[in-house]
Amino acid sequence: MGADRYDVVIVGGGSAGCALANRLSADPGTTVLVLEAGRSDYRIDPFIHMPAALPIPIGNRLYDWKYETDPEPHMNGRRVFHARGKVLGGSSSINGMIFQRGNPMDYERWGAEPGMKDWDYLHCLPYFKRMENCLAGADDWRGGDGPLKLERGPATNPLFGAFFEAAQQAGYPLTDDVNGYRQEGFAKFDRNVYRGRRLSAARAYLHPVKSRTNLTVETMALATKVRFQGRRAVGVDYLRAGRLHRSVEAGKVVLCGGAINTPQLLQLSGVGDETLLKGHGIDVVHHLPGVGENLQDHLEVYIQYASKLPVSIAPGLRWRARPKIGYDWLFHRSGLGATNHFEGGGFCRSNEDVDYPNLMFHFLPVAIRYDGTAPTEGHGYQVHIGPMYADTRGWVRIRSTDPKVHPSMQFNYLSTPTDRKEWVEAVRVARDILNQPAFAPYNDGELSPGGEVETDEQILEWVRADAETALHPSCTAKMGVDDAAVVDPTTMGVHGLDGLAVVDASVFPFVTNGNIYAPVMMVAEKAADLIAGNTPLPAADVPFYRYRDSTPLYPPGDPRNAGDLRNPEEQT
Repeated sequence: MGADRYDVVIVGGGSAGCALANRLSADPGTTVLVLEAGRSDYRIDPFIHMPAALPIPIGNRLYDWKYETDPEPHMNGRRVFHARGKVLGGSSSINGMIFQRGNPMDYERWGAEPGMKDWDYLHCLPYFKRMENCLAGADDWRGGDGPLKLERGPATNPLFGAFFEAAQQAGYPLTDDVNGYRQEGFAKFDRNVYRGRRLSAARAYLHPVKSRTNLTVETMALATKVRFQGRRAVGVDYLRAGRLHRSVEAGKVVLCGGAINTPQLLQLSGVGDETLLKGHGIDVVHHLPGVGENLQDHLEVYIQYASKLPVSIAPGLRWRARPKIGYDWLFHRSGLGATNHFEGGGFCRSNEDVDYPNLMFHFLPVAIRYDGTAPTEGHGYQVHIGPMYADTRGWVRIRSTDPKVHPSMQFNYLSTPTDRKEWVEAVRVARDILNQPAFAPYNDGELSPGGEVETDEQILEWVRADAETALHPSCTAKMGVDDAAVVDPTTMGVHGLDGLAVVDASVFPFVTNGNIYAPVMMVAEKAADLIAGNTPLPAADVPFYRYRDSTPLYPPGDPRNAGDLRNPEEQT
């Protein structure tokens, strides 16, 4: 332990915590302590740093908190497993390394909320660009010199080619960059992979600056309570290695534990709904009923097909192939070990009533689940698919005053008519694409769910029994100014309290339509300026694609707009 008091104590060394630690400690006059409950992301650990090893840490107690929902009432009472990173870098050290900003209209939706005008797309875009080093090329929409080096998936397997062609045959466009001017469409995906290694938030943001004398990082440090004097946060109590009780004083406490742990710690510290807190005998510091509410996520299924031709990567995943994969990765950073396999996919709308994509596809040239189980010993391929904007809402609530006891949480998946309707649409859209002529040389029949699952109710019953979380929990301490809001969008401070801020996925008012790592990092970048009192970056002044108006299909001036009949003013 380096000191008894720090200017800033960051609780959680995950994605947001690493970015904040970098930016706030850039001022040598600001002392920063990061408390991470998990262990270090040791450089020699291949299960973290080898991209293809991503299924191994998930479900492993050494890397994963292994959360689980309460029985979900609309999922046949199933408990749904939720992996969250228990290691420096947090979930960015165990996730699928898919870099998706979300749609620009997601942030227009954020910015339309009361008090949130500075969180619209053009205010967020400069922070996306500040964090990016897009190796495919910087432009008006993409950054070129940030700490996050982003490789674009090569997607050279012929099954990717068939997938992109099939999407077009089904009536969906290709796009140049799902994180650029126009998200809608199908394309190769950006990944947090650099030179064959996972580039977690810890590697990108924290390790390069760990030598700063004003920055201290403690691992195996589980925060148990934020301490208050009146309504001002003044420090943090924590357990070191599960045994040693320690306390640290803080000028400011910033919670970065994520959408599950942050509301849990707030509630344990006396901040939340007073009925819940009093029921556990916790002294109420501040009645804030929105803490732990508004929980959102993405649910997904695997739609899997057998392949007639031996072109999938299945042989490379067999045990006898693994020594060579390990050798190629260890000594050359190449081969199957150097990819996350999620090299391409896309975004589309499931019906004409939605204004921007509500479905996301991840395509893999293999039929296999995260846990390694496969429906066939032969070749296959699959898409991961699910609605992005479910109107279901859940909650996270403590079940014990012991911080080591996981909280109660329920997402209420499939609980609304709109969610159920979009689930049926999602499965039918995916099947439509996967049965286009482009797949004819490969299509050897649907493995999952199988041809016997056809009616709307059969599809929903399969989803109830088979769907898994896409691991995007969010929104449990949302920014805003309404009665349900927890965080002030202009300061990141917790409403009604001093010296306490929240910066992680819990502050989202609505979940975005993709993997949430990139939005979390953008929020952290912007929050660093708000917390440090820096002048925020000025809003961008660039166009972006909107389906409902006459926005050109491609960036203004692109000659391809001449064929876009929706935009006659853009034709040449």
